[in-house]
Amino acid sequence: MADRVPMTKVGEARLREELKKLKSEDRPQVIAAIAEAREHGDLKENAEYHAAREQQGFIEGRIQEIEGKLASAQVIDVTTMENTGKVIFGTTVHLVNVDTDEEVTYQIVGEDEADIKQGKLSISSPIARALVGKDEGDVVAIRVPSGTVEYEIAEVEYI
Repeated sequence: MADRVPMTKVGEARLREELKKLKSEDRPQVIAAIAEAREHGDLKENAEYHAAREQQGFIEGRIQEIEGKLASAQVIDVTTMENTGKVIFGTTVHLVNVDTDEEVTYQIVGEDEADIKQGKLSISSPIARALVGKDEGDVVAIRVPSGTVEYEIAEVEYI
């Protein structure tokens, strides 16, 4: 069996919503576009037909990709767990830079959910790997491209 892929409840819901849209809206639209393009005659020189077939290939590939991810997903809902102050997958971590007192907040999420602009760190990122298993109050040295930065874990939320 394939390795389990950690995913938050929100991440799973987004993938399921995308899958539903692909199957119920996008797939029927592209099938209709292919049928319409076939009515225009010679398929060898029909750009609409070739574009629709290419779009169909993309949609079918994405459907298979999402179904595979959902099949191997291990959905973790930290809201149902007791907050022990330990950083684990799904928690939201408030960090304070020891040198500059700058505060940052990250949620540790699955690879497909990661979006640094929204404060969502992939579980496989160097920062998340350095934080997982640590407790509130710990000081963590994290290697970043510009060197090593020390952060104090100010708060761990199970939200």
